[in-house]
Amino acid sequence: MSKVDKTNEVATTKTDEVKEVVNSNLDKIKETANSAEEMARKIWLAGLGAYGKGYEEIKGRIETLSSESNKLFDDLVVEGEKLETEGKDKVKQVKDDVLAKTEVQARIETVRTKLGFGKSDEEVKLEELSAKIDELTAAIAKLS
Repeated sequence: MSKVDKTNEVATTKTDEVKEVVNSNLDKIKETANSAEEMARKIWLAGLGAYGKGYEEIKGRIETLSSESNKLFDDLVVEGEKLETEGKDKVKQVKDDVLAKTEVQARIETVRTKLGFGKSDEEVKLEELSAKIDELTAAIAKLS
C-alpha cells in the first residue's frame, strides 16, 4: 500500500471516529433536549393541576359557606319569629294590665264621687285661681 493510500485510510478512520463522536454527542444532546422538554411539560402540567385543584377546593369552600350562611340565616329567622311571638305576648299582657288598672281607677273614682269623697272646696278654688292666673299671663303676653 502506498503512503497516500495509508494516509487516506487513516484519514477515513479518523473521519469515521469523529463522525461517531459527533453522532454520539448529537444523540446525547437530543436525549437531553427531549428530557428537558418532557420536564418542562411535566412542570406545566403540575402547575395546571395545582390551579385545577385550587379552583375545585375554593369552589367547594364557597359552596360550603353558601350552604352554611343559608342555614344560619334560616336559624336566625326562626329565632326572630320566636322572639316576635314572645314580644307580642308581652305587649298584650302589659296592655291588658294597663286597661285593667285604668278601669279599676275609674270605678274607684266613681264610687268616691257617689260617696261624696270628691274634690274638696279648696282644691276647686285652687284650680279656678290657676286658670285665672293662666288667663292673665296670656293677656299680659299679648300686650307686650
